[in-house]
Amino acid sequence: MEKLKRCAANHPPLSPIRFIERAAVVYGGSTSVVYNSTHFTWSQTYQRCRRLASALSARNISPGDVISVVAPNIPAIYEMHFAVPMAGAILNTVNTRLDARTMAAQFNHCHPKIVFADYQFLPLVTEALRGTNHKPSLVLIQELINGRELVPTSTVTATTYEGLLQEGDPEFETRWPEDEWQSIVMNYTSGTTSAPKGVVHSHRGIYTMVMDALLTWGMKSQPVYLWTLPMFHANGWTFPWGMAALGGTNICLRKFDANIVYKSLHDHRITHLCGAPVVLTMIANADPSERKPLRGRVEILTAGSPPPAAVLLKVEELGFSVTHGYGLTETGGLVVTCAWKSEWDRLPAEERAKLKARQGVRGFGLAELDVKDPGTMDSVARDGVKMGEIMLRGPSVLKGYLKDEGSTGKAMEGGWFHTGDVGVIHPDGYLEIKDRSKDIIISGGENISSVEVESVLFSHPMIVEAAVVARPDPFWGETPCAIVSTTPAALGVTEAAMISFCRERLPHYMVPKTVVFMDSLPKTSTGKIQKHILREMAKRLPQSEHQSDKMSRLSKL
Repeated sequence: MEKLKRCAANHPPLSPIRFIERAAVVYGGSTSVVYNSTHFTWSQTYQRCRRLASALSARNISPGDVISVVAPNIPAIYEMHFAVPMAGAILNTVNTRLDARTMAAQFNHCHPKIVFADYQFLPLVTEALRGTNHKPSLVLIQELINGRELVPTSTVTATTYEGLLQEGDPEFETRWPEDEWQSIVMNYTSGTTSAPKGVVHSHRGIYTMVMDALLTWGMKSQPVYLWTLPMFHANGWTFPWGMAALGGTNICLRKFDANIVYKSLHDHRITHLCGAPVVLTMIANADPSERKPLRGRVEILTAGSPPPAAVLLKVEELGFSVTHGYGLTETGGLVVTCAWKSEWDRLPAEERAKLKARQGVRGFGLAELDVKDPGTMDSVARDGVKMGEIMLRGPSVLKGYLKDEGSTGKAMEGGWFHTGDVGVIHPDGYLEIKDRSKDIIISGGENISSVEVESVLFSHPMIVEAAVVARPDPFWGETPCAIVSTTPAALGVTEAAMISFCRERLPHYMVPKTVVFMDSLPKTSTGKIQKHILREMAKRLPQSEHQSDKMSRLSKL
């Protein structure tokens, strides 16, 4: 057969921003976004995205430029998932739980041309920008009431989001990527050091991840999706684009608690939501007075630390259906899910929950999933016992780390992405995570670097040794537990004092919830702290103990 060639007709670049064009045609009159009293249709959302893309282009935003946004789950951050790449730029959604120092470090690393700041986080962003070595433009996102922006704060001279939209052309022609390898988003993830690591994804990778997410979860046309998962968290596991692909309705929440979630579930007839296990815990433990009856089947997709079996059971008793998965910022979303088998429905409830807590099998966005010995790169036995490092291959794997060729090369050694997570493969082919070799703590769905917390502890003048490990928590999944030894002069140093010390120097979600004092931390013959021993100690600490009890109990373990 003669050699066939790629051309514009048979090989246009894959891009998830194509989904909103289709949504405007197929679902133009249907509701796209609901935020309190504000409602938009898909035609309106598409027009708003084109206006923003046009206004950005008029400000000389070009391919490769980074645009950052600090905002909760509101219409503006949803629209930016389309508008920013439509202008050819790279979207950087910033964790709103960061402190100003960490946020400034990220801005200094990626050099955004524009920073969009929701009014709620304007003081934080302003403080962060004072610590940057360059000065991006600032756009203020005001509150929306009935689709209209509140009168801008008189003391703020920044351009407003809605004002920027009015400058744009609703017929703007999208700047399609010339190559599907072109970058579309960049997100920061916690590594084993305090240095920020910017994870860069391509149009092709995100497109593939969207298709994977929708197909794996079995989502049908026009779902009603509740935004309990932050859109800054790996771009909401790609569901901003996924909802456009299906013409769904996005129910946006500035904040959420049990009462708001149950009210939204009832009032909007929610069909789907995502979240870390902490969301399941909140739903399961809500006061009966806050609960409203479900008006249909509600699907929940969760990932992070495995949800406790008791929580899974309770949530499903309330009428929810839970799917458990696994992914990283580096994979753009959940690339492994616990695909359910009908024969498992006949098993006892506790056995079903145990199976559902496993991470599962690869989705359609991965080419290969394996657990290997990182030294030999040989696959481990599929016996549910032999542990190795979880490694992945596929189009949804990151392009690389921004400005960090060394980390990129190390992560991709041997033609596989090395996750740093330790797991086993069961005889039926299902993956189960056993540990995290990088000592990352996952609390409420957020990654916490133990090394970064330890560096703060070591800055205390009375600390001699410090180690931070994950401690199981019934609400957050895991919380940081600090084990320290002090100088002889530190008799007055208390757990409360150490927590206060860390709170002044770290984002609050990274602050240890427990501090235990020891005379000396366990070490290997080469002097390395044995964290596996400390993790086991932390697991055995009763939840209700006071510090004095912890010290006494730990010394006996």
